[in-house]
Amino acid sequence: MKAVAPPATAALPARSKLAEQVYAQIKALMHDFQLVPGDRFSETDLGTRLGVSRTPVREALFKLRNEGLLDVESKSGWFVRPIDFVRLDQLYDLRVVLESASVQRLCAMPSLPSLDGMVTLKAHWLVPAAERLSDGAAVGALDEQFHASLVASTGNDEIARVHRELTERIRIVRRLDFTRGDRIEATYNEHAKILRAILQRKTDAAQLLLKTHIEQSKVEVRKITLHQLHEARQRAVR
Repeated sequence: MKAVAPPATAALPARSKLAEQVYAQIKALMHDFQLVPGDRFSETDLGTRLGVSRTPVREALFKLRNEGLLDVESKSGWFVRPIDFVRLDQLYDLRVVLESASVQRLCAMPSLPSLDGMVTLKAHWLVPAAERLSDGAAVGALDEQFHASLVASTGNDEIARVHRELTERIRIVRRLDFTRGDRIEATYNEHAKILRAILQRKTDAAQLLLKTHIEQSKVEVRKITLHQLHEARQRAVR
């Protein structure tokens, strides 16, 4: 009996998963400044570097293009877009608006939501110094969770959706804020103050602490980004 070939659509999930993996790998290269603003490359070169075919590479590249991280020209191929600090500042300003509104909503609630997020925030951030994490990647992930939980706990799905999209757009540079020990320590201290102010329903204090925290992070990220970009370019020249 002749074997029946599986439908062509059966390969789609696997291809989609591979494209997502390639997408994450390319983002990691950008995060580590192994691909720096201005770098040019072809789909074939990148596929060889990552050990995959052009198809998942192309899908990943167009996704990154839609996010404003890459661009392509017909004659010279793909390139990493320069960091747009004006746009970055605007995105951080939007964070302040969304998260400040969320804090106001939280403090105005008769009782804080007894969701996993709030319990988890206390477990992660209201801890003795000896129990704090020092791994930058781990703290960066927890930082995202902290801010996302504050927004999500208000119950406004649309604000949470916009905040998730915003977080995705600034993730690469935002994670740089956790490459230094002093910034990790500052994050723990500031998150703890913000969380305590919310738990005590001190709306004005919580909003001010949150705004100061985000704006300071914006300043530090800009300094770190410029420094690391300079270092990456110096290594490329050597």
